[in-house]
Amino acid sequence: MKQKTGQDVELTNPAVNGFTTLDLITRELPLVIDLKPDLVTILIGVNDLVRGRTPNDYRVSLARIYDEVGVQMQPDGRAFAISIPNWSVVPAAREFGDPEQIRDLTDTYNDIAREEATAPRFGWIDITAASISGLGTAGWISSDGLHPGDAQYAAWAEVIWHGIK
Repeated sequence: MKQKTGQDVELTNPAVNGFTTLDLITRELPLVIDLKPDLVTILIGVNDLVRGRTPNDYRVSLARIYDEVGVQMQPDGRAFAISIPNWSVVPAAREFGDPEQIRDLTDTYNDIAREEATAPRFGWIDITAASISGLGTAGWISSDGLHPGDAQYAAWAEVIWHGIK
């Protein structure tokens, strides 16, 4: 990262595959608070969606996460909420329902995340367009047909980096 920022940067990613906002609250949030980071990015919600948590349940959990991180980041820290990618187009999404319904619910969750992010004055970074910009190219979707591949993560990183700068 020093190459792009001119600074030494330490990255900690406590994310765990399959976690919901409830898992983040109980298992990841304490770690983030203990780390006292200069910058926090939060992208969470797909697992809430696929496990049938209602949009209101998601909002309540997300508000708690944003509030707790916001308190820790004041006055000098920076926090950014990242949109849920458009995962309705990946092959394995069909296991979770109709792609159009998945997309609509993902949009609803992203609307909630954006609304809640602005309350504690988080930055909002939308990776939706980036998440589908390379569809059909090698490495865009991982071999499981569901998760992003390295190329997609790289596209997200560019959008996030420009949003943070």
